[in-house]
Amino acid sequence: MPGSVVDDIELIIEEIRGNGGGKPPSRDGDDDGGGDDGGGGGHTPDPRRPNSKKYSTAVLLAIVSITVFFLAPTAAFLALRLNHRHDWIGVHLPGILWVNTFVLLASSATLEVARRKLRSYDGQGFRRMWTLTTVLGLLFVSGQVLAWRQLAAEGAFATSRLASSFFYVFTAMHAVHLLGGVCALLYVEWHRFDAARISRAFAAEIASYYWHFMDGLWVFLLVLLYFGR
Repeated sequence: MPGSVVDDIELIIEEIRGNGGGKPPSRDGDDDGGGDDGGGGGHTPDPRRPNSKKYSTAVLLAIVSITVFFLAPTAAFLALRLNHRHDWIGVHLPGILWVNTFVLLASSATLEVARRKLRSYDGQGFRRMWTLTTVLGLLFVSGQVLAWRQLAAEGAFATSRLASSFFYVFTAMHAVHLLGGVCALLYVEWHRFDAARISRAFAAEIASYYWHFMDGLWVFLLVLLYFGR
């Protein structure tokens, strides 16, 4: 308890300093208001606050649940591949998947550049790079749709054989979860954050955890499908 009291006192002192000696904190961090997206050097809440921890915990639980969600089809894929090693008919992976992979990995890079812009109080730079990250995410999903169409044109449908069935299941589930990440990116960019609860910088950090996880998950699935042909 003494430690928590000291922490509360430190937070009060930091708020007084950051708000210019007692001015009420800005309600949002828009480009013209000097808030959490770096428009004018406003006070950024300490991410260690208890009401901020729940957001990181929620994302962590989401990541764990998605991992468990993908474990079942992964185990089934490996079991069937080993049991049907002699009569397994693989699926030809469309070449566009490699382009899609590059696009998704590039989106992680632009996301980190956007966060760096935000930390340096460059609001416009943040929005440009954050928007580019969102566009790359949507471009990845569009590329996945093209890959499905290419397979369908070759006669590899979701029910034609085991290998193609798993391909559609893995890629479709990943695309759906990635679209959830796109929604999170849009929320971070356009939501009017209450600086007293959570800053845009902290929201961007939380969103980055999920986005990078989806990138890593896709690389895992691509390797799994490639060597499981």
